[in-house]
Amino acid sequence: MYNNKHKTLTDPVQAFLQPANATHRQYEALRAFFVDKLPSKEAAGRFGYSAGSFRVLVHHFRQNPSRPFFLPPAKGPQHAPKSDPVRERIVQARKQNLSIYDIGRVLQDEGHRLSPAYIGIILKEEGFARLPRRADDERPDHPHPERAPVADVQQLDLSPRQFRTQFGGLFLFMPYLAPIPWEEIFEQNGFPGSGMIPAAHAIRALLGLKLYGSARHSHVMSEVFDPGLALFAGLNSIPKRSFLTEYSSRIVPAAYPKAMRQWFDTLQRLGLPRGESFDLDFHTIPFHGQDALLQKHYVSKRSRRQKGLLAFVAQDADTHVFCYGNAQVRKEHQNDEVLRFVAFWKERTGQLPRELIFDSKLTTYGNRAQLTAQGIDFITLRRRSQAMLQEVWAQPGSAWRQIHLEGVSRIYRDPRVIDQRVQLKGYPGAIRQMIVADLGHEEPTFLLTNQLTRSAPKLIERYARRMIIENNIQDGIDFFHMDALSSAVPMKVDCDLQLTLMGSSLYRLLANEIGQGYERAKSRTLFRDFIDAHATVDLGEKQILVRFQKRAHNPLLLKAAFDNKQPAIPWLDNRKLNLVFG
Repeated sequence: MYNNKHKTLTDPVQAFLQPANATHRQYEALRAFFVDKLPSKEAAGRFGYSAGSFRVLVHHFRQNPSRPFFLPPAKGPQHAPKSDPVRERIVQARKQNLSIYDIGRVLQDEGHRLSPAYIGIILKEEGFARLPRRADDERPDHPHPERAPVADVQQLDLSPRQFRTQFGGLFLFMPYLAPIPWEEIFEQNGFPGSGMIPAAHAIRALLGLKLYGSARHSHVMSEVFDPGLALFAGLNSIPKRSFLTEYSSRIVPAAYPKAMRQWFDTLQRLGLPRGESFDLDFHTIPFHGQDALLQKHYVSKRSRRQKGLLAFVAQDADTHVFCYGNAQVRKEHQNDEVLRFVAFWKERTGQLPRELIFDSKLTTYGNRAQLTAQGIDFITLRRRSQAMLQEVWAQPGSAWRQIHLEGVSRIYRDPRVIDQRVQLKGYPGAIRQMIVADLGHEEPTFLLTNQLTRSAPKLIERYARRMIIENNIQDGIDFFHMDALSSAVPMKVDCDLQLTLMGSSLYRLLANEIGQGYERAKSRTLFRDFIDAHATVDLGEKQILVRFQKRAHNPLLLKAAFDNKQPAIPWLDNRKLNLVFG
């Protein structure tokens, strides 16, 4: 039991049964399992683990049984000898208003290497308090990181000059971005801006970093001096980390759907195709901080539930474009997200989606009935129960029919199928259920669909492609670094998701124009072959000449006639862009 007055345990046994920190809890749980021989489920329950997470903990310990559980004894100086010859020098330096780090640099120049901790001990023994915050003119003069100029569109210098940029590949997107009505899409839909950084310029700065795909927005301080990235956005300098991090917090949630609908309509006019079949999925963006008012969701990569934001994404199965996303999904509303996507697509295109593919946990049978009532085809999975599996294995061999899959490249192309009609609670009428065995899994797969006349091989081939689609969704999320959740503010993740949708559509537009098999290439492949390119920029009075170095894939860009495109860039005083390769 606890002593409330002193917040301590009065029963010493509880110090072992109720560990005070995560590492101690892991140690006691593993000891109970390996030494005390408790069953896995009982050991997990005693120390507050789920059965699955405890199995993972045991597996990791078997792989690394020598992992440390306890901190080694503290090392380093606890006190400084009175006879230390540098003591007086340290005291003298502190009287000159120098910090422990300044003192360390002074002593190092004089041939004495002392750690800041040791210097701090001497100052504490001599009675010095912590140094108060000093003004810049009170600090000693030593080299500092150079400061980039403040981002201000009014300070943009378009005078003739030449410079090198590591972001040369971003200029390949310029022919698509030039005709986009940025002010109409973003400023008029409520995206915030100022006289120094208008909304369109802020979005282009964020989009440029998203398209480059190598680091998250908060890690841009090494690129603030690159003039090519600033020119892409139409600014004198790229905005700093604080602006990029806080900008999305000022965007009202209602602005996103309006802007994205106009964005995709504009890109369709530029040549981005539109499909009729869509793959839907939820993706949990993990949160690694503390005291976040977030719900727990299942994270597939970690096989566990943890705090995070649940994002819903819809990807066009034909073009691999992320065409819809929502990062404000709550558990109590997640089953209805598929209906919100249907309403969004009807409002955007005037037509309902023809086909939706999703897994068993995405929505309820009642919502699937609504999809059927609207004439929308779907293919999904059914969750297996032990009773269902026993019933399947009790079927005679004559109940199975062997089929051959043509449109998929996989080892198991001749599965066995039971095709039947079943009644499900919450779904009026009969629904088609296909039980598929010999697909390479230990247990059969249960497919549900409202497509009653489509052949079984075609249905299975379509759902088999969803496995590839899931990999593409994960590739897009990884490449566009959407999983790097740095705060508990959902708005920031919502903006990140919208930028991911914009970035993926531009990559698909680029891939379709290049052709040569790149139409279905992953984003990271396109980045490696085309976007990750240095270039020399000649800024003239009437044109912007971007000269790329010789690269193996330049002939593909030449064949696609990128060198013949000379769009006028509105945010760069209508100067014409001219791309030169090699």
